[in-house]
Amino acid sequence: MSTSRHRTLTPSRRFAVLSTAAVTGLALTLGTAAAPASAESLAPQTEQEAKDLVEDRQAEDSDSLNRSNVPQGVSVQQAKAAVDKSDALTTADVEYAAALEDLPANGVPEDFYETPDELPDEDGAVVKQAESDFYLDPVKLIKHSAKTTTFMYKTTDEQGTARAATATLLTPKGASGPADDAVVISPGTQGIADKCAPSRQMGMGTEYEGISVASALAAKHPVIVVDYLGLGTEGTHHYLNRTEEGRSVLDAARAVQQVEGSEIDEKTQLQLRGYSQGGHATTAALELQKEWAPELNVASASAGAVPTDLYETVSGLSSVYTAFALYGVDTFAAQADIDLSEFLNEKGQETVAETSNQCTVEALLSTAFTDSKSLTKDGRSLQEIVEEKFMDIADRQRLGKAPVPDVPLLVNHSRLDDVIPFEQGKELASTWCRAGHKVAFEDNLGPTHVGGYIASLPRVETFTSRTFAGKAPLDSCWRL
Repeated sequence: MSTSRHRTLTPSRRFAVLSTAAVTGLALTLGTAAAPASAESLAPQTEQEAKDLVEDRQAEDSDSLNRSNVPQGVSVQQAKAAVDKSDALTTADVEYAAALEDLPANGVPEDFYETPDELPDEDGAVVKQAESDFYLDPVKLIKHSAKTTTFMYKTTDEQGTARAATATLLTPKGASGPADDAVVISPGTQGIADKCAPSRQMGMGTEYEGISVASALAAKHPVIVVDYLGLGTEGTHHYLNRTEEGRSVLDAARAVQQVEGSEIDEKTQLQLRGYSQGGHATTAALELQKEWAPELNVASASAGAVPTDLYETVSGLSSVYTAFALYGVDTFAAQADIDLSEFLNEKGQETVAETSNQCTVEALLSTAFTDSKSLTKDGRSLQEIVEEKFMDIADRQRLGKAPVPDVPLLVNHSRLDDVIPFEQGKELASTWCRAGHKVAFEDNLGPTHVGGYIASLPRVETFTSRTFAGKAPLDSCWRL
């Protein structure tokens, strides 16, 4: 792949790239594998430090590059070409930026994501597949042993238009014969740009859901990771769209049975699993399953930190998470056919455009503590804009009102969640209890939204193994 698109990183861009690597490394440290300990030390802490870093490195060249310090999949010649064309790249930057910017030509080829002229008639039909990679770190030192295949399948968007979507099947090493069970992971917020698709990020070692994926694989469960409609493939990704998320999940579970080399069939027990946006998608899939894909053998479901009420969630967001509100406003406006310039000032329009092309960690870092009132023409907050212009769209995404399959259900949520109100998770569990379901409600004290995710993983795996073995979880309905 050409290196011409990786020429000069501005100080702010350098800060974002390196900080992203540091955060990703920290997340992986909490999981099963760690990124190099030097990741955090690479990130300047202030804009002045970033400028000083650039000045210090302007005289550097590519002489220090060799096979030992160039990432796997990048030739030394490619790395030297990238460094020589820039006064703001160093050996360390090549390692991290190469992974985060997709410099190596590893994994799924770019043209794989192009939608063919014609799609199959049936939802869940496989269109094509390709071998792919799953790395546990952004320097690509740790490649998972699972057999990894990315596949494209046909689904239908909320407007009834045939669309192509992608997902990835990961099969544990040594697995053979028909699969008794499999885990379908709906990922948390990735961003809304094509480059943020989990199938792309797993190949670059930057997918934070890698922790959950590796955990399920360690328990010898095949795993399907859903990209969602419009992530990776052509067309818009409508962030937190109940119908499109749910259909993406269900049709991926159908399609994986047709993937060449897959051991999953119609008898395979499926667990639907997700946290945050993934919890929203998992719940949506449960609510749509009877109508959309009744033949699937759904055996259990785990939904964590589910934003059942988008307006309430957006209204409570602190400025630390402005990126989430920007993702929402951008896609809500697309669904409502509203021009953003109607209510955003020039700074706001530029910020939305930049954020829409950033994946989650980078978007959060670049917009943290941004007062949304500074982005609008009349000084109103984005929350107020949503209330005035997009309530009908937000209301269509509400969860907890439709019936779900009669299978064991796990709802997990941190009492210290600073993104999704804890009360939403508890109310969802209560709603399912009132409908007569057996629900395990697991609250934890993981600090922040991310901490709640990490804290929930051991319980999720225990729940998964027990329900696949036909054992009912402890029922929490008596205390809700």
